[in-house]
Amino acid sequence: MNRLIGLTVGLLMTAQAALSSEESKTWDASPEAKQFVQDTIVIGMLASPYGTGWTEYSQLHEYFERSRDNGITGHEMTLAAADMSWETFLEQHYHFRAAMAEQPGNFLVVNETRDIEAAHIQGKTAVIWNSQTATILNGDLQKVATLKDIGVKSMILAYNDIFRTGSGQLAAQNGRDIGLTPWGQKVIDEMVRFGILLDLSHTGSKTANDAMDYMDENYPGVPYVYTHSIPAGLYAGEANATPLGCYRNIPDDEAIRAAKSGGYVAPTFTEWMMDGVWPEDISPKQAADMIDYYVKLIGVDHVGIASDDMFSTKLVVDFAKANADMYNDGGYMIDAFNKGATGNGELAKILAAITDDLWARGYSNEDLAKIYGGNKMRVYAQVWEGKPPEVFLQEYPERLRMRQAFEGMFHSR
Repeated sequence: MNRLIGLTVGLLMTAQAALSSEESKTWDASPEAKQFVQDTIVIGMLASPYGTGWTEYSQLHEYFERSRDNGITGHEMTLAAADMSWETFLEQHYHFRAAMAEQPGNFLVVNETRDIEAAHIQGKTAVIWNSQTATILNGDLQKVATLKDIGVKSMILAYNDIFRTGSGQLAAQNGRDIGLTPWGQKVIDEMVRFGILLDLSHTGSKTANDAMDYMDENYPGVPYVYTHSIPAGLYAGEANATPLGCYRNIPDDEAIRAAKSGGYVAPTFTEWMMDGVWPEDISPKQAADMIDYYVKLIGVDHVGIASDDMFSTKLVVDFAKANADMYNDGGYMIDAFNKGATGNGELAKILAAITDDLWARGYSNEDLAKIYGGNKMRVYAQVWEGKPPEVFLQEYPERLRMRQAFEGMFHSR
């Protein structure tokens, strides 16, 4: 029963990125920006579990069709969160794959970076599996090898609460950050062994810094990342900001460490995490502000995007308001909802407009190509395939030329 309650709460906390993909606003953009997004490899994020974020396979089909039509190449897709078990993880995987099996020609499960390029060429959706918890191992490190074979490409050690690996951000806010545990170190060892990217999103600062110390000491040169984390420093001066900010946001020093490792940080366009200070749908300018903040902080080579897309979450919001004590966040999330911060900037609906905004700020096409997907692919190649960055960067221009040469042979978006 405790596991079931924990799973329900964890999934709801993943899903609380509120009125999102199906209900989010579409922003107008120039024809040039729309074409640029079509022509560029774009990797976003879908953190929407079956049963809470979506319940009908048709919802996924509509969402991915809209993404493909608007030039989104692929998504890091969350299969697990909170204290999910191995068995529930497999159930989640089944429902995603069963939905995709209804339209097999539209999806390509990614094993190598070349698969992302192939999906882009062929107009398919690149599927990059992510787990926001290590509890799916059920205490068995050998399962990491199976995760590799299933195609899980990144994993978070601790999601909000305290786990065998360490503490998440909500536990840390409540003064219960136990740091990286010996078990957590063993999990990292296996992740590095099998080329699974260490994701520090939603991880308590002590646990995250311990994990970064462990990586730097034992695996120098292997990057780690924040796949969907908002810069806390951007909102410190907002008039309506809470003293501590949202517990999901990360301090600048953690972003800087991730960049120094060779990794990337990707802000999520999820409004309730923005300290509840923006009560309307997130605008392209506000999304561009986050990207620009990180570029100025850690450099254009270490920034990505992660819209953290969801579906309609009205039932989640209603549940959260009726069971606020289960979240133990001092009422932060409910207060953000009450302010109206329930928007989500779905990439398919907002990215072209973000492009116009970033162009106006002086960003080049090369800069945007890095931010929208290139930086992620460089890190993927290094961790998944053991390719040094310089090798990937030497290959990438040639691979792009090949893509352009052969693009006419495939279905064009």
